[in-house]
Amino acid sequence: MNLKITNCLTALLLAGVFCFAQSDNNVVEDFKPSPVNQPGREYPMVNSEGRVRVQISAPNANSVQLDIGAVKYDLVKDENGVWTGESAPQDEGFHYYQLNIDGASVPDPGSLFFYGASRWGSGIEVPAHDQDFYALKNVPHGQVREHIYFSETNQSTRRCFIYTPPGYDKNLTKRYPVLYLQHGGGENETGWSAQGKAGLIMDNLIAEGGAKPFIIVMANGNWRMPRPPAGERPSGPWPPSGWADGFMKSLLNEIIPMVDTNYRTIADQNNRAMAGLSMGGMQTRVITLANPDVFSQVGMFSGGSISLEDVEKSPGFKKNVKLLFISYGSRELENPRRGPWGDPKENTEALKADGMNTHFYVSPNTAHEWQSWRRSLYQFAQLVFQN
Repeated sequence: MNLKITNCLTALLLAGVFCFAQSDNNVVEDFKPSPVNQPGREYPMVNSEGRVRVQISAPNANSVQLDIGAVKYDLVKDENGVWTGESAPQDEGFHYYQLNIDGASVPDPGSLFFYGASRWGSGIEVPAHDQDFYALKNVPHGQVREHIYFSETNQSTRRCFIYTPPGYDKNLTKRYPVLYLQHGGGENETGWSAQGKAGLIMDNLIAEGGAKPFIIVMANGNWRMPRPPAGERPSGPWPPSGWADGFMKSLLNEIIPMVDTNYRTIADQNNRAMAGLSMGGMQTRVITLANPDVFSQVGMFSGGSISLEDVEKSPGFKKNVKLLFISYGSRELENPRRGPWGDPKENTEALKADGMNTHFYVSPNTAHEWQSWRRSLYQFAQLVFQN
C-alpha cells in the first residue's frame, strides 16, 4: 500500500505536524547504544530521559537532521565532518526515524532496519519501565516460521509469519487455537514479530502461566484499493465502502484454509480470533462484523471501535463473539480524532451493558505507536481463548 493511501487510512487516528526544532542544552549525559543497533555500532544512542542521539560522517553535507516523532532536529558538524545531535525525550518503546541529509531522507546506517511508513528504514528502542514482559528470557521459546504461498486472489506470491508456541514440535497430537494478528498501514507481515515482539510476549506469558498457548498468524494485509480517476480527489466517507474486501477474501478463502491444512489448529469458530493495530484493527472490525460465524474473539488496537448499531446490523455477532477487546494509547484519547465509529470507550461500555464480554484498555503515556500495541497484545493474550 503506498504512503499516500496509508496516510489517509490513519488520518482519523493520528494527529501531528512536522516542525523544525533543536534540543535544549539540559541533556543528561548517560547515553547508551540502542539495543537495535547494527552489530558493533555505538550510535544511535538513548539516554535515561528517552532522548535519541545520532551521529553520522558526512563531511560534504550542508545540513543534517534527525527526523523522529514528526519533528526534525538539527545536527551539528565538527571539524572532521561528523554530525551529532539529539532529540527531545521520546515515549517509551519503539520508534521509526530517519536522517535528512541536504533534503534527502535516508536510513541511519547505525541502526537495524524495520519495515514501516511503506519503506525499510531505521528504528530505535527507548527503554521502557515495563519492558520485562517482552524481554528475551531463559524460558522455553516458540518459533516464528516464514510461510510462503501463492495467492490466487492477489495473483502474486505472498507470505505469512506464523508463531507456534513452545513444545509445538514435541507433542504431535496437540492442537491449538489460532489468532490472526494484523499490522498497521505502511507496515507488513514482519511488523508484529520484529517491532511488536509478539513471539517474546507469548513465550513469557506462557512460561508464567498467564496465557493459553495458541498459534499466531501474521499475514500481509496490504491491498490495492480503488483509486479515483487521475487528477481527482477521493470523495465520500473514508475509508471508502469495500476498502477491506480484497484482504477479507484472501483471509477467508486462502489464508485460513492454508493454516488449518498445514498446522495443528482447532479449526472452528470458537478457537479462532482476529486482532490488529490501526489499519489492521479497522480490517478486523470490518471482517469480524461481516463474519461472526468465523471468529469468536476480536481485538482492535488503536483501530476504531464497534457500536451497538454495528452489532444490531450484524446478525450473530453478539451471540457468537465471546470477547471484544478495544485499546488505545492514552495520548490518542487526550487528543482524539473521532472516526465514523464514535467514542471507543462509550461504545465498548454500551456493549458491556448490553451483555457482551468487552474490555477497554488504555496504554499509559503512549500514543499511536508500538508500545501501545505491545501492551495491548500482552493484555489481550491473557483474555483470549479462556473458558
